Amino acid sequence: MLYQIYETQRSIMEPFADLAEVTAKLFNNPLSPLGQLPMAQRISAGYDLLHRLGKDYEKPTFDIPTVDVDGVEVAIYERVEIDKPFCELRRFKRFSDDTATLAKLKGQPVVLIVAPLSGHYATLLRDTVKTMLKDHKVYITDWKNARLVPMTEGEFHLDDYVNYVQEFIRYLQKNYGNCHVMSVCQPTVPVLAAVSLMASRGETTPLSMTMMGGPIDATKSPTAVNNLATQRSHAWFENNVIYRVPDKFPGAGRRVYPGFLQHSGFVAMNPDRHASSHYDYFQDLIKGDNESAEAHRKFYDEYNAVLDMDADYYLETINTVFQEFKLVNGTWDVKNEAGKTERVRPQDIRNSGLLTVEGELDDISGSGQTAAAHDLCTSIPKTHQMHYEAKGAGHYGIFSGRRWREMVYPVVKSFIQAHQAGKPVVEAAAPAAAPRQAAARKAPASTTKRAAPATAKRAAAKTPRRKA
Repeated sequence: MLYQIYETQRSIMEPFADLAEVTAKLFNNPLSPLGQLPMAQRISAGYDLLHRLGKDYEKPTFDIPTVDVDGVEVAIYERVEIDKPFCELRRFKRFSDDTATLAKLKGQPVVLIVAPLSGHYATLLRDTVKTMLKDHKVYITDWKNARLVPMTEGEFHLDDYVNYVQEFIRYLQKNYGNCHVMSVCQPTVPVLAAVSLMASRGETTPLSMTMMGGPIDATKSPTAVNNLATQRSHAWFENNVIYRVPDKFPGAGRRVYPGFLQHSGFVAMNPDRHASSHYDYFQDLIKGDNESAEAHRKFYDEYNAVLDMDADYYLETINTVFQEFKLVNGTWDVKNEAGKTERVRPQDIRNSGLLTVEGELDDISGSGQTAAAHDLCTSIPKTHQMHYEAKGAGHYGIFSGRRWREMVYPVVKSFIQAHQAGKPVVEAAAPAAAPRQAAARKAPASTTKRAAPATAKRAAAKTPRRKA
């Protein structure tokens, strides 16, 4: 019922939000008589803010038309390689008329970026993709909004997530011989499971796995996110956050964790910062600071765009990752596409390099949670393992923004290049300009100070650090 009430309210508010947008433009247009009134700029700013608070935010686009490769502008064309009921495997194909550049692009490593399915769209990794495209052939998992998936497509479970990842890896192996896998936040757990199952069956595993800011072992340095999951029962989550999709959507009747509830939780983590950010936006409009206002719009266009998650997947993730810790306890069984149940055994992985990345100030995935992957993958030679801690970086900063581009990416790039050539990790040192990398399997330094949630911190900033 709550979902229906929310959608009814949103439908009622939609025309008023559109009217507010038109009114803001009328008071801001110098050719309009209303734009000549003494308080026109302030009135326009107020209506503009009202419009943004009341509008509906659709799925953003990646919007990466070109990337610079050693001074040459390379065109980017997006296309869907595999279309699954709950996910698209999206490719960013690169084109160039420069023969030398084209030859260079053809020989670069293939990377599958597994985006999180935890509230926001895969476009949250726009900066990650754009940076990686300079030196890699990039594919990404573009998860679909569950409310748009008809009931005829069936349910979506955590096991299905694992099976999707394996299918995508096999597809890239078939076309390129092999690939590298990068997982950001939530997917570190199912990706490790997917590769583990492939190794246990004797299949070829990816050349390397890069795992960034994920809850491999959520018992280490528990955060507010971890504590919520452990303090509430499975029944509590099912009774309080799971609702059925209203009739107006293709997925009508599907049980989901609605995006609007997730967004409310994001904002509730630090409401004062969001209020301050919106007030700063109002002031920027009055002052005519268009650059700061546009930065605010770009950030919140992404931040406010959320998707529904299938209830089975969400509840199983809570139970498996944050309540029973099945991966680290060695008790996780996954049902494959044939219906056979298999035990997840990370210790069976032998031929894939392992790089883990954590942010020093990450309070979404606490210190040591991602590095725990090294303790599980005991059969990977230490010379093919590496852990890196990004100093001063929060959760968001390890995959987007200045710290990602200047600190983390050089390490990721050199690690992938080394394993593309089959070299040990000691030869994959980061460039001299990058911060010191940690030794293989070294636990990250503990931190006593925790930053505000990365998304909330970005919202508070007057000019969010999201521009590439």
